[in-house]
Amino acid sequence: MRKISWIIKDENFDKSRIEFNGNKYMLGNGYIGYRGTMEEYSKEGLTACVLPSVYDKVEGKWREPVNLPNGFFLKLYCDGEPLSVLSSKIEQHEQGIDVRNAVHFRKTIFQTKTGKKVQLLIERFLSSDNVHIMCMKCSFICKEDSKIIIQIGFDDNIWDLNGPHLRKVKVDKKDEILILETVTKELGVNIFEGEAIKCDFQFIEYTDEANTLRELEVNAKAGKEYELTRYISIYSSKDCYNPEEKVIKTCSDVLKDGYDKLYEIHSQIWNNKWEASDVKLTGDDEAQLALRYSIYQLLSIAPTHSDKVSIPARGLSGQVYKGAVFWDTEMFMLPFFNATNPKIARNLLMYRYYTLDGARRKASEYGYRGAFYAWESQDTGDDACTLFNVADVFTGRPMRTYFRDKQIHISADVVYGIWEYYKHTGDFSIFIDGGAEVILECARFFYSYAYYKPEKRRYELLDVTGPDEYHERVGNNAFTNVMVKHTLEIAISVLELLSNKKKEFFDKLIIKLNYFKDIENIKNMNEALYIPKPDAETDLIEQFDGYFKLEDLSLDKLKSRMLNKNEYLGGGNGIATTTRILKQADVVTMLNLFKDNYSSEVKKANWEYYEKRTEHGSTLSACMYGMLAANLEKTQCAYNYFIKTAFVDLNGNAKQYVGNLYIGGTHPAANGGAWMDVVYGFSGITIDENKISINPHLPLKWQEVNFKLVYKGIKFNIKITKNTIIIDCVGKEPKKILVNIKNEDVYIKAGDTIEVSY
Repeated sequence: MRKISWIIKDENFDKSRIEFNGNKYMLGNGYIGYRGTMEEYSKEGLTACVLPSVYDKVEGKWREPVNLPNGFFLKLYCDGEPLSVLSSKIEQHEQGIDVRNAVHFRKTIFQTKTGKKVQLLIERFLSSDNVHIMCMKCSFICKEDSKIIIQIGFDDNIWDLNGPHLRKVKVDKKDEILILETVTKELGVNIFEGEAIKCDFQFIEYTDEANTLRELEVNAKAGKEYELTRYISIYSSKDCYNPEEKVIKTCSDVLKDGYDKLYEIHSQIWNNKWEASDVKLTGDDEAQLALRYSIYQLLSIAPTHSDKVSIPARGLSGQVYKGAVFWDTEMFMLPFFNATNPKIARNLLMYRYYTLDGARRKASEYGYRGAFYAWESQDTGDDACTLFNVADVFTGRPMRTYFRDKQIHISADVVYGIWEYYKHTGDFSIFIDGGAEVILECARFFYSYAYYKPEKRRYELLDVTGPDEYHERVGNNAFTNVMVKHTLEIAISVLELLSNKKKEFFDKLIIKLNYFKDIENIKNMNEALYIPKPDAETDLIEQFDGYFKLEDLSLDKLKSRMLNKNEYLGGGNGIATTTRILKQADVVTMLNLFKDNYSSEVKKANWEYYEKRTEHGSTLSACMYGMLAANLEKTQCAYNYFIKTAFVDLNGNAKQYVGNLYIGGTHPAANGGAWMDVVYGFSGITIDENKISINPHLPLKWQEVNFKLVYKGIKFNIKITKNTIIIDCVGKEPKKILVNIKNEDVYIKAGDTIEVSY
């Protein structure tokens, strides 16, 4: 991998890294995800063209998004010999991705068994202008005269984790457009794929109407370059009433436009994306590359086309984790979009409103009222998380886990996300368009779930699982209790806002939800909810009731007890369950989210205590330790955690299995965490309803950080050096914004530039 600020690239082929490179070099446009695999790969190469808006369930297996027949399939034959990096002799090979333009490229020089050489060049992208279009440009040069056959079309040898999900209905050809229709087995969703091609050479085409592939034969002259462009269009019956007609028209239109025009439009859109979201680091090329790659991953999976879908925990890199949406989205990805593209942030939150009924069904299933959001949410909001998520590596038997039923903080995470969006944007309409209903239903759920202890005169949250999943079914998890109180406070604030600003809407909503008694209930619970406090002597916050009574040992000591590298450390029989070793940041996450509520002494004591006891069994963990370390001026520790976070999809240093459960794929929450480490951590940005605060602590090697953010509709360019902060307020908005810089207040309005030394 060369250290170029916009290019991620490998200059050799390593068969052992097929799975890893499929993740690292993936493309996405929010509607389609395509793994970074070679064009000649089939199922054995873990090829996946993922349609995240369409889910399917095979009886007895997990429900997951569908992988489509591969429209980017392309294989060359030279004098009848198949050319593939998996089987051929390779003289030269490179694969990479240009993250600035979201384009995948490869160059391979094959040598046949008879000594002939063929050079293959391919670039491909998923259109950001029309998300239903995939584009490819291919060229080849033979060193000697050769008969070349190009096999293209739709490879229907699909890699599924829990399939097969599709039935092939028909293959057709209309106006030279190859059309494939498939249908999902569970719900009967029809999916159409069309392929249109344009060649700069004469060829003989062989098409079998029963086959999804076609072959182009050309007598190639030595040294001459032959170019082929391909356009794939995808629509489903969930997108429109006439997906076949849309596919045909789209293919016809893009043939007229041509590859160069489509690329130019796509590239300009990506240029605009980077203009709004790039973070420039001076003095650290390695960190710059990793951070831009993290931002690329977030931008490529964002749902620009719809507010009825969100971002799954593994992005669009495959079917892992059932293509489900977790708390990752609100807590680790949403901050980036709040600051750079509030429209996408709003889309992500509206998805939670459209899945509110699923959250209500889940609450009712467990005997509660209100909205208990799915731990693993798909298209309807019903929980895809099973009761037996992990298998014991020793016996192979499924293990009962309590992710689904006891991680109640998920509903608080959703509310937190809505409020953070409101703080950043001032967009009151989010409450009118469903946000208020979500917030009130989540608050109602927590009142329904809580226990009131008369002898203690307080509400408690018992039998829960916090972010540290190694300890299940605990009482008064500090993170959960604080998040629930925050939810109650937000609900009370929203009720007041609506009553003052939209009284008629407020009255109708209270009637619709039958919320009359609940207003008083949530106010009472807010006043009396137990919140674990820092110990008066140690400043430590106990992660949950009884945590300090567990065995205290080092992480190395715990790992010495492992009998299998993939064994699950938590749950009923996990070796971490009876110890103080935790999976990921729990109290530390809480201290990041509510850092202004705790003293530096409390934050320092808890960071130092829990850091040495955290296994970081999740890629969500390192960024939280990094952010708090930066806040505490533990700059080198913060930098180390940032690097660990930012490189997780570039070096593959993440768990691939929990028990025998495959959890590979990309890590968009870590990608968002890398951005948060830089902007919230090192740059010291804090956002609240009234102001922006800046208190930077840059790593030693960083000379300068430049980034943009949007606050209340106003755009800011922020440059931070070792001793100066420069803020440029862009636009014509006359409204003044309060900015607190190193504890000093200044006001700025559009057109102003301020510079402060520190």
